[in-house]
Amino acid sequence: MNTDKERNRYSDAELQEFKEIILEKLETAKENYELLKSRLLSDDPTPTFKALEETAEALSKEAAGQRAQRQMEFINKLQSALVRIENKTYGVCRVTGKLIPKGRLLAVPHATTSVEGKELEQKNKRR
Repeated sequence: MNTDKERNRYSDAELQEFKEIILEKLETAKENYELLKSRLLSDDPTPTFKALEETAEALSKEAAGQRAQRQMEFINKLQSALVRIENKTYGVCRVTGKLIPKGRLLAVPHATTSVEGKELEQKNKRR
């Protein structure tokens, strides 16, 4: 049997496993995004005249906005991973062209680089 280093892509069965994991994470991410969005859009109908409360609420909404933005970026990355699965390019490092280890993909299912590829990118950025 070929090892991950000798293969150039994951099998259809393995891609299906990853797809199920990603779809589950995508559903959760979308639910979290909707919760954050509803928090941003909700206004407290009772007027408050205390400056500290208003400041705290504004900061809380700003933080929620930042979390919502990060959540949307995560959703986009997961959706891109689904496209790569359909194209059968999922799990291939965009830097080295080698398979990203399964353990890394289980931990970070939207990963596009292996640890080796990430290190090469960082090394090239420093030049």
